[in-house]
Amino acid sequence: MSRKILIVLGHPRSDSLCGALTQRYADGAAAAGHTVRMMRLADLRFDPILHGGYQGSQPLEPDLQAAREAITWADHLVFAYPIWWGAMPALLKGFIDRVFLPGFAFKYREGSPFWDRLLSGRSAELLVTMDSPPWYYWLVNRMPGHHQMRRTILEFSGIKPVRIHSFGSVKTSTPAQREAWLAKAEQRGRLC
Repeated sequence: MSRKILIVLGHPRSDSLCGALTQRYADGAAAAGHTVRMMRLADLRFDPILHGGYQGSQPLEPDLQAAREAITWADHLVFAYPIWWGAMPALLKGFIDRVFLPGFAFKYREGSPFWDRLLSGRSAELLVTMDSPPWYYWLVNRMPGHHQMRRTILEFSGIKPVRIHSFGSVKTSTPAQREAWLAKAEQRGRLC
C-alpha cells in the first residue's frame, strides 16, 4: 500500500550524515512506490522561539504554515537529526515548539487533566545519529532525547507507532559502517 511520507531533516546542514540518511530513506521509499516530500528545517524561515508560551499569540510564518499542511497531508513522518547534549538540536526543538501547538497537535479537555491527540492516525520513524555508542546512550544516559521525541512529543500528539533507529558512534565510524547505516535507511524507506 502506497503511503504519503514527510521526511524532516532536523540537522542544520544538508551535507551531514543526517542529510545522507534522509536522501537514502527517500530513495528507498520512492522505489517502493510511496509518495515522498522532504523538508529541510535549515531552509525554512521562522523564529524558533515561542514567545509568550501557549498564552501568547504568535502568527505562524508562511514556512511553518506549509509545514503544518505537510504534516496534515502525511500518514508517516520521518525525522532525521543528531543527538547533541543528550537531545535534539535547537533548530528541531524550535520547529516543534512553534508547529506542534494546542489546536494542531493536541487539545486539552475543559476541566480535565486529559487531552485529545489531534495527529492520530500517523506513524513515525526517527533516524538519529550520535557520537556516543547507542548502547552507552541507552545504558548510561537512559536515552533522554529518544524519550522526549517519542513519548512527550509524537505519542502525546497521537503519532504511533514511533520507531527509533540510532546510528553511532559517528566520530569513530568507518566508511563501511556509514555505508551500512545508509543502506539500513534505504531499506527502512522501502519497508515503511
